[in-house]
Amino acid sequence: MKEQPKDRATAVLDVRGMRWASEANRITAVLSRRPGVLQVDANAVAQSATVVFDPSVTSLVQLRDWVRECGYHCAGQSVPQHICDPMEEPDPPQVAHGHPTGHAGHDHGAAVADPHAAHDAGSGTKAVRSPQDVMGHGGGHGGMSMESMVRDMRNRFLVALVLSIPILLWSPIGREVLGFTVPAPFGLRDDVFTLVLSLPVMFYSAWIFFDGAYRALKARTLDMMVLVAVAVGAGWLYSLGVTLTGGGDVFYEAATVLTTFVLLGHWFEMRARGGANDAIRTLLQLAPPMAVVVRDGEPVEVPTAEVVAGDLLLIRPGAKIPVDGTVEDGNSEVDESMVTGESLPVTKEPGAQVIGASINTTGTLRVRATKVGSDTVLAQIVAMVQEAQNSKAPGQRLADRAAFWLVFVALIGGTATFGVWWAVGASVQTALLFAITVVVITCPDALGLATPTAIMVGTGLGAKRGVLFKNATALETSAHIDTVVMDKTGTLTKGEPEVTDVVVDGLAEDELLALVAAVERESEHPLAGAIVAYAAARGVKPLPLTGFYNVPGHGATAEVSGRRVAVGNRKLMLAEGVDFGALMDRRDELAATGRTAVLVAVDGSGVGVIALADAARETSAQAVSALHELGVEVVMLSGDNEATAQRIATQLGIDTVISEVLPGDKAAEIAALQRAGKKVAMVGDGVNDAPALAQADLGIAIGAGTDVAIETADLVLMRSDPLDVPIALRIGRGTLRKMRQNLGWAIGYNVIALPIAAGVFEPSIGLVLRPEIAALSMSGSSLIVAVNALMLKRLKLPAPRQPHAAAVTRSEAPSPVGLP
Repeated sequence: MKEQPKDRATAVLDVRGMRWASEANRITAVLSRRPGVLQVDANAVAQSATVVFDPSVTSLVQLRDWVRECGYHCAGQSVPQHICDPMEEPDPPQVAHGHPTGHAGHDHGAAVADPHAAHDAGSGTKAVRSPQDVMGHGGGHGGMSMESMVRDMRNRFLVALVLSIPILLWSPIGREVLGFTVPAPFGLRDDVFTLVLSLPVMFYSAWIFFDGAYRALKARTLDMMVLVAVAVGAGWLYSLGVTLTGGGDVFYEAATVLTTFVLLGHWFEMRARGGANDAIRTLLQLAPPMAVVVRDGEPVEVPTAEVVAGDLLLIRPGAKIPVDGTVEDGNSEVDESMVTGESLPVTKEPGAQVIGASINTTGTLRVRATKVGSDTVLAQIVAMVQEAQNSKAPGQRLADRAAFWLVFVALIGGTATFGVWWAVGASVQTALLFAITVVVITCPDALGLATPTAIMVGTGLGAKRGVLFKNATALETSAHIDTVVMDKTGTLTKGEPEVTDVVVDGLAEDELLALVAAVERESEHPLAGAIVAYAAARGVKPLPLTGFYNVPGHGATAEVSGRRVAVGNRKLMLAEGVDFGALMDRRDELAATGRTAVLVAVDGSGVGVIALADAARETSAQAVSALHELGVEVVMLSGDNEATAQRIATQLGIDTVISEVLPGDKAAEIAALQRAGKKVAMVGDGVNDAPALAQADLGIAIGAGTDVAIETADLVLMRSDPLDVPIALRIGRGTLRKMRQNLGWAIGYNVIALPIAAGVFEPSIGLVLRPEIAALSMSGSSLIVAVNALMLKRLKLPAPRQPHAAAVTRSEAPSPVGLP
């Protein structure tokens, strides 16, 4: 993660109890007014909020308390289960209504950013995270997990449904429309009997509306709770007044059935949007709860949260690696796919780095813990994904403002509707029914869900493939990219030389390789290492060597099996007096195509040319092809000469090559493309790529790249695979498409439904909506938005590359996310 200034800290808070999308605005409104809070992005779908604050002014403990004052449960930071900061603030039990309840979701610690915050609020004790989150007071169930809230919503709905049926039967509708003639029991009037039946609906099922409305108004904001509370409360209180003053036309059935349908719609909607958070839940649960630590020479099992840097861990075959560390003993292959998205196994040997939550597959390893708790790669990936999910794209911020004003419009519109109908001679009951219908149908929940749910699914989909969007703006920007600029070395290519051609004159190829490899084995030059690796892959056995002599900048000579061998460039061969004849023409041809040509002489005669080049990654050509399928132009940026750059470009099918670019000029090249009207994404991995990444509309960092490149980028490819670039763009386009569909539906629904609800078409065509139907329509609209966003999970993406039949492991793991 990017290191922030000392006067800025970021925390992702666990916020439980947000049932409606518009409730996120309540958290935002309250915290934004608190001292030291710089920015707030709350997300009802994720049940969390990202807060940027000044740690010198406020602390995490204060943030947590402010969230609780809003009526929600907050245990602190939302973190993986294996993190337990020793400075956590205690979370004392709170009991509402006498029913403590267990925490059904993932654990949440309260890792305190301020080292002094652990003693705030007079705690005076070191924090201990309780495994049980108990009920708070946010609507009665602030500390409940999403699953618990769904069950609670279902129970409230069932109570409302069971009681609404007899209320409907003994209502004027039941008597007049359904022809129900059974008298009310106990000799009660119909309105008195239905009043009694409505009490549990109002004071249990619908209580979350009234409680939520009170807290929203207290927070000086307007949300869906206000509208539903006004609609249900107005209908019920009007009926109560009629009943207490002698009886008459009442509509308890409207209030109770309205409650039933709102709860039904949101029960289904909450079940649907609960699936949007699958990716983050999976990440949160990846790390093993227990670790085996070697102490006094004996393995001891301890909670992962108690592992400290410097501990020696025993990792048996099939076990998960609990924290990040360095292998001290043993050899094995590790499956890192669940963390980095890399499907290929990674060979680990002493000195290799391992990632917490990856799986040890074959051998036993002893690992020295280097990063624990919130410093682990997994913890920082979780934080990055959560911040991205909670962040808001420009379109979403506009929708949030629109949702706030839509509530205001609904209240004014409802009042105006009542006044107009009453003025034209309608009864108070009729006017009130139209007004309630307007208020209900205008609820902005669908508008509030339109973009957050799509962003949740999109960022989660990316995280599963090792594509980390840092924020919603990056996700939205990726959908508009029409030009991708890729750095050559380390991005499109492996950044290390490989043998591409072996030209032999007078010797067998294997004999030549045996002689050359013997000499190059003694050299530390990268080209020498590539030749030795190539010979070994061909099964060429090493030969004995004497008299090795290195000629700096030119090559080397030695006696190999009694023969004098010289390996190097043209200057070395001139010094040795070797004539290559026609081989020199072949050498010049290879050099002209961007390859590095190494000359070989044996006993004073030129016998061969070995050409080397920086080889393209296995998936680079496929990545370029996939970008072309998306209609994206591919530009390669390179500091190499034109011949070398053109060789790779021709091999990969790249559209445009910009060669011989100095590191400081890369950003200028990006700016030139932008001035030509291009929406540019820059893909790079080095320090010299950072200015270009910052200049581009979308900076994409390769995961194995430097920290500077990672910090500057908007998007991180954890697998260091260029094929993930088109995957990222596909996810961005798919997400933006869902956002537009959802916003279009939410806005269109209100435009069409509002005049119908107000009774505009009643005089002409008799089209009337009752409050109950309006509630069902409003809830159905929210459900459609949530389900449509979840359909993004079916986005077609290329399958991850699988291991080949031959051994395809890597000696070193990438540095996922490049995090410190």
